[in-house]
Amino acid sequence: MLDSTSHYENFPVGSWLVPRGLRPAVSAIYRFARHADDLADEGEATADERLAALRILDEALEGHTDHPLVAALRPHMAAHRLDIDCFHRLLSAFSQDVIQHRYDDWSGLLDYCHRSADPVGQLMLQLFASQTGLDLASGERLARADALCSALQLINFCQDMAIDWSRGRIYLPLSLARDCGLAPAELEQALSAALTAGGIGDDPGARRLREAIAGFHAYSETLLQRGAALIPTVPLRLSLELRAICAGGQQVLDLLRQGRFDPFAARPKLGLRHLPALFRLFLRA
Repeated sequence: MLDSTSHYENFPVGSWLVPRGLRPAVSAIYRFARHADDLADEGEATADERLAALRILDEALEGHTDHPLVAALRPHMAAHRLDIDCFHRLLSAFSQDVIQHRYDDWSGLLDYCHRSADPVGQLMLQLFASQTGLDLASGERLARADALCSALQLINFCQDMAIDWSRGRIYLPLSLARDCGLAPAELEQALSAALTAGGIGDDPGARRLREAIAGFHAYSETLLQRGAALIPTVPLRLSLELRAICAGGQQVLDLLRQGRFDPFAARPKLGLRHLPALFRLFLRA
């Protein structure tokens, strides 16, 4: 879990916990999201070229043009009554990633998460609802799923802070940095120093950066705990999948805490040595 530069690597593709009948739909959703995310982030395309490619996907969803990934999605969208707005919101977030690299406050960042991460959880609830006949994708369940997905997105941002800054992106809210004594220019200076040195130092700016990351970490952990309340309210196989996902997210948070909130010195990466801790977290979730 949570061992990648993108939260789409945490997608439950091929997991034995996902019922066999839902796996083709999960794979089709994953391929669409993964491709769109790569359009926004990977390769040497210009910003205009990236936005144009994402618009093609958006238009294909509406049937105005053809795209093989959208064509592969359509049977599953029809069979499971998947909300097309979830896919539009994903594309909106990926397009935003191309042009916006700073967030003034938590409100703006969480709005981004609501479009970049939350639709994935909503689609999973819709899939399981179509199979079980239960109303899973509304009310308190939906709010908890959104909290969980946003938390996982924030944990990825914390985990990948060095990678994101190397691309010129800052997902740590500027208001949080200011609360810790870092003006935007000072935040950029502290991030650059940490990236160059391979770790956060001990000068005043570095200590303020570490404090800001700790605040980001604390908010992410609170949101993850709120989202974990979804686990006992869903069917067994989905609840087990969610337990594994929450355990992975919590373990990354624990590693960040153990590393004194310095993702520049060592990017938290889960491996075999973490299995005992992950198992304990799985049982506790």
